[in-house]
Amino acid sequence: MDSLSIHFFVCKILFWRCTTISELMINEQIRDKEVRLIGENGEQLGIMSAREAMKLAEEAELDLVKIAPTAKPPVCKIIDYGKYRYEMARKEKEARKKQKVVELKEIRLSPNIDSNDLNTKMNAAKKFLSKGDKVKITLRFRGREMAHMNASKHILDDFAESLAEVAVVEKAPKVEGRSISMVLAEKK
Repeated sequence: MDSLSIHFFVCKILFWRCTTISELMINEQIRDKEVRLIGENGEQLGIMSAREAMKLAEEAELDLVKIAPTAKPPVCKIIDYGKYRYEMARKEKEARKKQKVVELKEIRLSPNIDSNDLNTKMNAAKKFLSKGDKVKITLRFRGREMAHMNASKHILDDFAESLAEVAVVEKAPKVEGRSISMVLAEKK
């Protein structure tokens, strides 16, 4: 072996070691016998051996990337891998930016709540619903109030009825231990 071929072999090993960081297989990592190849401009080049595909990628001075490893045969594409990874990261970032996280806000009531306090809680619920959040209304019982749970259920029904134009009951009132709770969501 002459010094040039040894240098080329060492460069290939170093390059292969650098490319194992990503989850996609590229260049020498592709060990399949046959692959379906897509050219750099998106044209179908057909099914060929992985060696031939690698030669075509080297001639174009680009990378051979396995983009669909589960297909039969696996699909590989000739692309600039650094540029491809950058584009994928940018698309992922854009998708996260557009995503809306719906929070669940909780409003606690007691069975002997006054009408003015109830109106204040309703206004808070309207504000949460207008922001796109879901609202969990919890009616908590303490001590002797537990004996009159069924008599106090009308408070939740009235609450949902008064917010009917802006909200819809997503989860009906349900007894959970010492409380009754329901979930409201914004009306679409």
